[in-house]
Amino acid sequence: MARKAVVLLSGGVDSATALAVARGKGHETCALTFDYGQRHKIELEAARRVARFLGATEHLVLELNLRRIGGSALTAGIDVPKNRDARAMAAGIPVTYVPARNTVFLSIALGWAEVLGARDLFIGVNAIDYSGYPDCRPEYLQQFERLASLATKAGAEGAIFRVHAPLVRLTKADIIRKGAALGVDFSLTHSCYDPSESGSPCGACDSCILRRKGFVEAGVRDPAAYPPDTPA
Repeated sequence: MARKAVVLLSGGVDSATALAVARGKGHETCALTFDYGQRHKIELEAARRVARFLGATEHLVLELNLRRIGGSALTAGIDVPKNRDARAMAAGIPVTYVPARNTVFLSIALGWAEVLGARDLFIGVNAIDYSGYPDCRPEYLQQFERLASLATKAGAEGAIFRVHAPLVRLTKADIIRKGAALGVDFSLTHSCYDPSESGSPCGACDSCILRRKGFVEAGVRDPAAYPPDTPA
């Protein structure tokens, strides 16, 4: 019988690939997506598409209004940076960082995993390619794994939880190659932090730039419909 795994699924390239990795390892996947007040809410539809396509047994979309807290260009009236070069992206923690987001998301994923009897959590974080987010670092994930066993009834009774971050040390190009090899349909994904009202990617935010660069380096066609004036 396949072991259940809870997979955090945003609808982007990385989380879709993480879901495919979990499925490839033989897990029965339970996808978890958050409607947290993000400006790029279009990603929720992408997550639904990806979950269906990759055969998630369950897909739970939870409302969690982090806009009430703010503090990020994704959840407050702060401009999303555009057209930054690699040096600028690598300098410090970007304003698109959402305070404690991965800790909040992993904590809820842990609670659901305990209810499901799952002991494996998958998250598509990446510490390469100038991400700059402190809650994407391997040492953070190791500490959360320790917390999982200390802070749960299952852990107190001897269960061992594992936080899998199969993409954490991969470049974006490597992630795209891995996703393609696992059958991910990237046309279902969404990456842009500041899409148009119709959901089209801006082509200029950090996420769009890193996505485009990754597809070029991977030698895979990017199906995203960028504006006509977006640099190749």
